[in-house]
Amino acid sequence: MISKISHLGIAVKDLKSAAETYRKLLQSEPSEMEFVAEQKVNVVKFKIGESTIELLEGTSPDSPISKFIEKRGEGIHHIAYESDDVRTDLKRLDENGFELINKEPRTGSDNMLIAFVNPKSVGSVLTEICQH
Repeated sequence: MISKISHLGIAVKDLKSAAETYRKLLQSEPSEMEFVAEQKVNVVKFKIGESTIELLEGTSPDSPISKFIEKRGEGIHHIAYESDDVRTDLKRLDENGFELINKEPRTGSDNMLIAFVNPKSVGSVLTEICQH
C-alpha cells in the first residue's frame, strides 16, 4: 500500500551548484553524493520533514536524467510514493490499466526497490513507486 510521498526528483545539470542553491534555500545540509550505476546518475538529497528532495545529475549522455534535461531542461523529473510492498502495488496498478515502465522493481538510491509508471497514465507526471 502506498503510504506517503517519499521524494521529489529534480533533474540538474550541475549537481554541486544545485546542491549549494538548495542548501541556501532549505537551510539544510545535503547528504553525501551517491552514484547509482544502474541509473547512470549522481544523487544528493535534502531531508524535509518526512520527505526528501533528490537532486539528480546524469553521468553520461545516455543517462535517463541527461536525456530528460536535453529534451525538457532542468526541473522536476518525478514524484515518488513510498510503498510497503512495491510488487503488490505494481500488480494493482497494472490491473487497473496503468502503463508500467517497470513491471518488476530494480535497485535505486539507498538500495530502495523502485519502479516507474509511464507519465501518460498519471497526467503527464513520471511516477515512481519505491520501497525501503
